[in-house]
Amino acid sequence: MRTDLIRKTALTAAGLAFTGGAIVGPITAAYAAEAKPASQTQSDRKPSGERQLGVRYEAQPNFYYCGPAATRNALSVQGKNINVDAMAKEMGTTEAGTNSINDITPVLNKETGKNDAYRSVEISTPDADAKQTDKLRADIVKTVDDGRAVVANIAGTSTDTDGTTHSYEGGHYISVVGYRDGGETVKIADSANPNTASYWISVEHLADWIATRGYATS
Repeated sequence: MRTDLIRKTALTAAGLAFTGGAIVGPITAAYAAEAKPASQTQSDRKPSGERQLGVRYEAQPNFYYCGPAATRNALSVQGKNINVDAMAKEMGTTEAGTNSINDITPVLNKETGKNDAYRSVEISTPDADAKQTDKLRADIVKTVDDGRAVVANIAGTSTDTDGTTHSYEGGHYISVVGYRDGGETVKIADSANPNTASYWISVEHLADWIATRGYATS
């Protein structure tokens, strides 16, 4: 396990494999009541080994809507603006969160208009190995190059390229909306807090963040 990614001992492959959950961390019930959707535009450019998709960002309106919000942000790169309440209903989201990436993938396919636009990929081990990390990198590059965002189910604490930590011990969903250095570093759209709406993280750290859970990709 990498020293900069810390998991609770309860986060095991047996106990939390491929599951979701509401945020426990930056968003509290009090914050959720006050949070307002924010807007952010990200540029689309493609120098060698790099691409970023344009995101019409919105923060999640409450502490347990990370699944629908991440999906809304992901779909916004395709020019879509889907109501998060409608998606939450389709995903079966409750105050406990959205159960699994498998509940999000069908919604992505429906709103993209293709039954096979997205598929779910599981990283079932407690930490991602080199093969799983390489696959995640390739999946992100392909999906972003196709003009779509990846949605990932994460848990634990990780550190971005600026040294800022992001902690979601109870589970969270994020969108991956860009890459650079051929996919070695990826860009996150995070609905949890508009003050940290986007950041870059190494693909190795992201793979370990996803470990025991999964992601939706082309």
